[in-house]
Order: sequence, then C-alpha cells, then structure tokens
Amino acid sequence: MTLFLGPGPDSAARKAADDLRAWGHNRQGLNVALIYGPVSAEDRLYHSKCPVAQRSVTALSASLEEIGAHWSVLDPCRPAFIEELSTYDVALSNLHGPYGEDGRLQGLLDYLRVPYCGSGVSASAVAADKILCKRVMRSLGVPTPGWSVWSGGPAVWPGRPVMIKPPFGGSSVGLSLVREQTDLARALHDAAGGTREDVLMEEYITGTPLTVGLLELPGNTVAIFPPLATEALDAEFYDADTKLDAESQGAVSVQVADLAPETVARITEHGRALWDGLGLRGSARIDFMLTPDNRPYVLEVNSTPGMSRDSNFVVGAALLGFTHTDVVLAMLREALARPPYDVPLPTPAFASTTRTREAAVSP
Repeated sequence: MTLFLGPGPDSAARKAADDLRAWGHNRQGLNVALIYGPVSAEDRLYHSKCPVAQRSVTALSASLEEIGAHWSVLDPCRPAFIEELSTYDVALSNLHGPYGEDGRLQGLLDYLRVPYCGSGVSASAVAADKILCKRVMRSLGVPTPGWSVWSGGPAVWPGRPVMIKPPFGGSSVGLSLVREQTDLARALHDAAGGTREDVLMEEYITGTPLTVGLLELPGNTVAIFPPLATEALDAEFYDADTKLDAESQGAVSVQVADLAPETVARITEHGRALWDGLGLRGSARIDFMLTPDNRPYVLEVNSTPGMSRDSNFVVGAALLGFTHTDVVLAMLREALARPPYDVPLPTPAFASTTRTREAAVSP
C-alpha cells in the first residue's frame, strides 16, 4: 500500500531526504545512461530554441556529477543508441512526447533488461495519450473538463470556447484556444498535423492553473508537493512559447498557491487517485485548473516532468526540502529497487547486420 506524504513539510520528508543522501554515498561509479535527443516535436523545439544552460539535461548532468555517477548522454537518433544503451546500469530519460514517454522507450528498456527511472509501459502510454487519459480519469471519478473527440470530417461547434489539443505531446505544442466557429477547422487540422490521429476538443475552463508534483521515496512512500500557481503574464494561456521562455523574459509567474485547506485536500485526493489508478512510478506532475468557485479539474498527467533547475517540478520539490540532486537520487533508487522485468527472452545480440538492414529500408 502506498503511503502519501501531504504537501506540507514534515519530519517524514526530511528523513526521506537524509535516507536518499545516505543511499547515494554508496552509489558512486554507477553507470547512468542519460537519454536525450531531438526525437519528438516537443524535444526538437527545446533542442532548437532553449539555451543549453536552461535545459533539463544540463541540470541532470550536474546532479549526476554531484552523485559521483559515470554517465553519458545517449541520443536515440544515433544508430548505435540501442547497443550502447544495453551496457549501462540504469537509464534516466529526458525525452518527452511520442517515443520518449509514451511507453515505447520503456518497452525497449524492459526488453533490454535495463532498469529505468519513471513509470512503466502502461502508465506511460495512458498518461501520454490525452484522450485515453481523460477516459481513465472519468473511470476513477477524477474531475476533468468536458471534451469530445474529432476524428476528421465536419466538426460540430459546441457554441463556446474550446482548447484544441493533439492527442500526444506536451509543452502545449500544437495546442490552440478557439473562440470562434470560423477558426475551428483550421485549429483541428493543425493539431492533427497531417496524421489520421484523433484530436481532443476540450471545454475551455477559466481559473488559476495549478501544477502538483509527486515523487516516490524509500519505503513505498510518495511525496505530494505543494500546489504551485502558474500564470502566463504575456499570453492568453500557458502556451508553448510561454513554457519555453527561451529568452528568460519572465513570461510566467510561479508561486505557491494560496489555497484553503479543503481545496488542497481535494487536489491531493485527485493526485493519489491518479498515481494509484494509472500505476505511476518514480515521479509525475499533474496539471489542474482551479475555477473561481474553488473546484479543481485535472487537465493532464505528465509521467516525465521537466527537470531544469527552474522547472515547476523542481521548484515544488524544493518546498519540501529536496534538492535537485535529491530528486535524481530518488528516481535512481526507485529504478534500481524495482523488481526486474524478468521473462524468458533472449539476450539481445548486436551485429552489423542490424545496421545493414536498417540502412536498406531507409528512404
């Protein structure tokens, strides 16, 4: 049974931080594959626009150095990626969007029997699919804005503003707010991006955007961070450019949300329900919208939170006394403590014929 620590700092959180640091002292020399590369549209955006100093991979590298780990950045776009990956003790992925956090990378790591940080195949796949995740929220009794699914053809205008969202990907890439019927068709086709995938049409709810991080700690314990209120200062909503803030313009305000205890309790309850209901592991971040009458609605679940020094997840962890390095230790410990995916599969054998075949079928 999972024990959840509330969003207020207490002795249990401090003890967990001490235990993590003690565990880290005996892990110097751990071989860590830090997976990062421009695979998805989201990662390509960050790779092209985000300064190196602001990237999660930079902060993660520094924390791995502090731990004393041996680490290398492995780019999935390189042909030797899988062969190199199989030689590491544990994998820490910094990929977002399709392939990186939708279960496909996790399935590969399971097959290679390489322990990895974060949620497994099923939880990653459900959380990454906005439409499927909505359906699971409904089955769990977790409130989420009303929605419909567009599968092509004429779209029905609901008569009120809607958020148009691609089914996969994060950082609000491809997301748009539609207020007029005349703009709906273009927004839907833009979100589909030339694919045949369904598109989410979500009721536009106004209020205060909130984000809540969860971190798995020793002893089957999960810390729930204090809710953070995020406000886009120069945009109508928390869009991709606001989240990226590549020029450090201070485009978003992040601060501890001033909430009534009963509101915090409801948010915490929804976080617990999603953690257990989806089967999340390691770390996660849940985004909410709090309406003016203090009703929290879940917008989405992120199974691979951003890990830059100024990310919402890291800021929330610091409120409980966890440093960036503490968070990385927690993620590594959970990965290595998890029972291995052990089924009768052959040990992968790598040979030049694999690359020859791949080259032969490349366009």
